Amino acid sequence: MSNLHRASAVAPRGLALGSPRRVARTGRSVMRRMPLPSAALPWSLAVGALLLAASPAAAQACTATQQVNPTREVLSCPDGLIITVEAGSTYRLLDENRDGKPEGLELAGRGILIELPPGRARTRFQIYTPHAIASVRGTIWATDVVPERTSVFVVRGAVGVRSQAGRRAVTLRAGDGVDVAAGTTVPEVKRWAAARAAALLARFGR
Repeated sequence: MSNLHRASAVAPRGLALGSPRRVARTGRSVMRRMPLPSAALPWSLAVGALLLAASPAAAQACTATQQVNPTREVLSCPDGLIITVEAGSTYRLLDENRDGKPEGLELAGRGILIELPPGRARTRFQIYTPHAIASVRGTIWATDVVPERTSVFVVRGAVGVRSQAGRRAVTLRAGDGVDVAAGTTVPEVKRWAAARAAALLARFGR
């Protein structure tokens, strides 16, 4: 895909790890691929497997900072939205009205942590995966995608999750998690064990 971007695990020329850089794209939404650490195996996933009914235009104006231990990219976007992207993730920011403020994100593989302050000007932020849609107005939550399922865990606030195959959404609150496999109609909300929650959040430096 022409819009697939592969960032280097080494800081770009003239930019040290930990320093910010601007990510600004106009026109079509931009698919980005975060690098895997050199010691990790390549991630294999069909990026084009996830398509929305409409292909929204994008005009992102987020500041991207590379972090290490673990390797990740932190996007600081307008209105206080912070997106932490796990190394090896494939995602696309969505901006339907082209105002430079992402309203959503497509996640095709690996993990994303969202920090969305309450009371932002926009009404909600949504994550689309091959298996599920997660929607919130103010919270902190993590989404993990592997070929067979999407997992969502809420750190703070509340998140509505529904499967791509169903119409009924369930609400997750702090400490709740859900696993949505292909064909799931109504996701089952569970309290996640502390060990599982900690293992997921550690992938984002938490």
